[in-house]
Amino acid sequence: MVENEDKKELQVIAGAMLDKKAKDVVSLDLTAIGTAISDYFVVCNADSATQVAAICDNVEECMLEKCKRGPIRKQGRENAFWVILDYGNIVVHIFKTEYREFYRLEDLWADAKKTEYDEQ
Repeated sequence: MVENEDKKELQVIAGAMLDKKAKDVVSLDLTAIGTAISDYFVVCNADSATQVAAICDNVEECMLEKCKRGPIRKQGRENAFWVILDYGNIVVHIFKTEYREFYRLEDLWADAKKTEYDEQ
């Protein structure tokens, strides 16, 4: 049951990102990693701070509308080069492109199962 809810929420988040033209949308399944702080990360990037903010806003709106959930915590919205939305079981990372390339978050969690999302 929880797994189905997670899958729905992952789809809602990825869809909200893609609606605002996010690039390289992926989720990382961290459930097999015992030291992970959440079950999933969802990561994307955009070329401008304005687009990062728009993606952030759309993820929050879609999660409230479709899943009745707001983030527990959020950080980075004020400068919009790396925004984190913490939903407990899912942590969303929205990067400005050069910051995603610099921090290489996916490389830090290379053991995680990776799912890529596209506009289809």
